[in-house]
Amino acid sequence: MQVRTLLKLSIAVAIATIATKSLAWWLTGSVGLLSDAMESFVNLASATFALMMVTISQRPADADHPFGHTKAEYFSSGFEGLLIAGAAIGIIWTALNRFLNPQPLEQLGWGIGLAALASVLNGVLAWRMLAASREHGSIALEADARHLFTDVWTTCGVIVGLLLVQLTGWQWLDPVIAIGVALNILREGAHVAWRSVEGLMDSAVEPDVRAQIDKTLAQFAHHTIRFDHIVTRRAGQRRFVDLHMHMPANWTLGRAAALRGDVEQALMSDVRGLRASIQLLPMDVEAHFNDPNDPL
Repeated sequence: MQVRTLLKLSIAVAIATIATKSLAWWLTGSVGLLSDAMESFVNLASATFALMMVTISQRPADADHPFGHTKAEYFSSGFEGLLIAGAAIGIIWTALNRFLNPQPLEQLGWGIGLAALASVLNGVLAWRMLAASREHGSIALEADARHLFTDVWTTCGVIVGLLLVQLTGWQWLDPVIAIGVALNILREGAHVAWRSVEGLMDSAVEPDVRAQIDKTLAQFAHHTIRFDHIVTRRAGQRRFVDLHMHMPANWTLGRAAALRGDVEQALMSDVRGLRASIQLLPMDVEAHFNDPNDPL
């Protein structure tokens, strides 16, 4: 299933879970369920913004963006991290007020059942989205999936808390659970935001991708061919590798270019979404880096 299709499905599920959890809160008056419903509003906003950014990221390269628009996905995960933090602060504020002014809970059976239904919907969707994020290399999809998993665990915690309230009659457990939910949301939000920062800083490709690049290059390397200065970076669903290929100085330009084309094609076939750029050099020539006049 395509990334945009999954994000559209995420929007639909978010709307359904908002309705379900809001009904559960209205029936019970539980601030724990209210906090759970507030997180679903974050899910809706996040999935909508992610869909916008993924749509932009899939635009082809142009004169102003010669490397494409794939980094737009990082803005999605950063925005999601900020939304998560905002929701957590709102939950804590509401829970503190309820802790100081406890109220009895009603119709907990219906509330727990509706919350469990919403959790199942989010869990199934999150599992599918996380698998697709690995397949497509989409950080926007991964961020949305991980947030949905957080939502699932949040709902499970709320359900356990409500069962304890029902068994013990301790009304103060409800706001305490809500605060615990908020702290967990903050932790996940920090993780999502940091992933966005890493992407915008041109991080190297994942270890398994780098291992595949090295494996592919090893198929061409021998005593007359060697590779060095291999540099990688990732931008959303796109991966880039730049390297030098050394070969005998007496080769013709046509022969060298043909081999380079074979290597580039092999790399891009073995690693999904990879763009390879190879500089040709004679075997006895080394490139020079770190110009002392370069301020960077």
